Amino acid sequence: MKTLKEINVKKIRIIGFHSGHDSSYGILENGVPLIHNELERFNRRKNSVGDSLNLFLKDKHSKEVKNMATHRTCGVVNNRYMDSFNKCEELINKNKGKLYITGHHQAHAANAFFTSDFKESLIITIDGGGIDNENGGLHSKSTIDKGGSGGIITCTTFWYGKDNKIEPIKMIDKGKINLGLDWAQCTSKIFGLGTQKDPQGDQAGTVMGMAALGDPNKYLPHFKGKLTANLLENDNKGAIDFNYLNKEANKLEQNKFDIAAALQQETEIVIKNLLSPLIEKYQPKNLCLSGGVSLNCVAVGKMLDWFPGINIFCDPIPYDAGLSLGSARYLWHHILNNPRIYNNPKNRSPYLGCSYDKSTISQTLDKFNSKIEIQKDIDDNYVINELINKKIIAVFGGGSESGRRALGNRSILADPRHKETKDIVNKKVKHRQWFRPFAPSILREDVKDWFIYDVDSPYMSFALPFKGQKSKQVPAVTHFNNTARLQTVKEEDNKWYYNFIKKFKNKTGVPILLNTSFNDREPIVETPEHAIKCFLKTDLDYLYFRDYNILINKIK
Repeated sequence: MKTLKEINVKKIRIIGFHSGHDSSYGILENGVPLIHNELERFNRRKNSVGDSLNLFLKDKHSKEVKNMATHRTCGVVNNRYMDSFNKCEELINKNKGKLYITGHHQAHAANAFFTSDFKESLIITIDGGGIDNENGGLHSKSTIDKGGSGGIITCTTFWYGKDNKIEPIKMIDKGKINLGLDWAQCTSKIFGLGTQKDPQGDQAGTVMGMAALGDPNKYLPHFKGKLTANLLENDNKGAIDFNYLNKEANKLEQNKFDIAAALQQETEIVIKNLLSPLIEKYQPKNLCLSGGVSLNCVAVGKMLDWFPGINIFCDPIPYDAGLSLGSARYLWHHILNNPRIYNNPKNRSPYLGCSYDKSTISQTLDKFNSKIEIQKDIDDNYVINELINKKIIAVFGGGSESGRRALGNRSILADPRHKETKDIVNKKVKHRQWFRPFAPSILREDVKDWFIYDVDSPYMSFALPFKGQKSKQVPAVTHFNNTARLQTVKEEDNKWYYNFIKKFKNKTGVPILLNTSFNDREPIVETPEHAIKCFLKTDLDYLYFRDYNILINKIK
């Protein structure tokens, strides 16, 4: 039974939306995320450009939303998807609400700071570009009504957050520095890999993975000082010679690794040089990071060396899909002056997608009953024993993860103690390049015994070196430079996953599982049907619907 206090709390809902690439919408209820959906999870196209409001209008919570927030670079501001926008505007007018338009980086910064538990923090955002007001104010609705412009196009911004406010410190014009574009250009023109505009998705992470196998010195002169150039035109003075580097990359695989290492090292130098003066000036205890470039977990891990003693928090959705939550959070706290939300696992949870009940899962299983065998009443210990027997198992349960990384609810799991496990997972499911690493999920309290830094990394934000000889116990999740991009797991954040890893530790002495996203060169699975289809087209051993203790196998 609800208490009188719970009955009297008025539910105020805000929708934030983003309708460019990485389209998404998010709903806050009294400032706490209620749901966050990314369009790509439903249409199965990576980095989807599309109408997030049309997806929102199908949400069961849509009729109860009062205010609406977006950002200056959103597709609607450029007069796209206006049918859906007009329907949403009618809805908020009916609910006596209002539309608010933040800046692009303002939304990134807000999502990082207001998701964190920091009461005060320096904030940096780095990406491929967006429009902001230099004074940090909101944009006018005339940008939609009249297609108006105005503001600064920037790829690098600095903010200071305190309590429920964030204020701009510095914005750098995109012509002076654009690390997001630099990486997109290098990924495509040197290595021939996909960017956020390609169907195969953004493969900058593959380049980052290559860097661990390379020597930066041979090709560093080709990047030195050039990541600050505007690379919109190849013939800019001082720009990177993509043609030469592409030819070098195609001569020999080791050249690719060496070029990637040079790009990574110069990127780290640029980021350190950007941050150092402001760290020295403001002497912050805390640092928040957002924007797509903050997905460079190698550089983020190095920050612990560069700036010892500073607490670092990374936005769980730092690329543009997080802008929907960021603009809504900015509205709730900074504009509407609502107090901060501290020490609330729901506020920082990445598990913001849809959940599916037993009836939905059962109906889906019935659709595929001619292709699958179903075992019911299977407990976690049975599944753990199968992992120990070197089986590769997909798990499905709870709300799907927002962000690029599966964190235990839409994951593929394996025993990390065997070197060959990495190749087995690649061959059976992921079909990725041989050099790309898989991540370890580790109990939070055990991090200090396994890694050189004892930090929170709930969203796989840090790549850190293992401590001593520990990596030899988990070769399947150890990269070539003795590092791993770790996910730390607390019981308060994901009770099932925490206890599952703990049971594995009790049987093996190792508090770590290999965790990779439940997909095969497509967006992470969202629905039970996506899960079964992915299971059937790969060589996964089992699929475990862990909320209902259902294990499925293929009919042989």
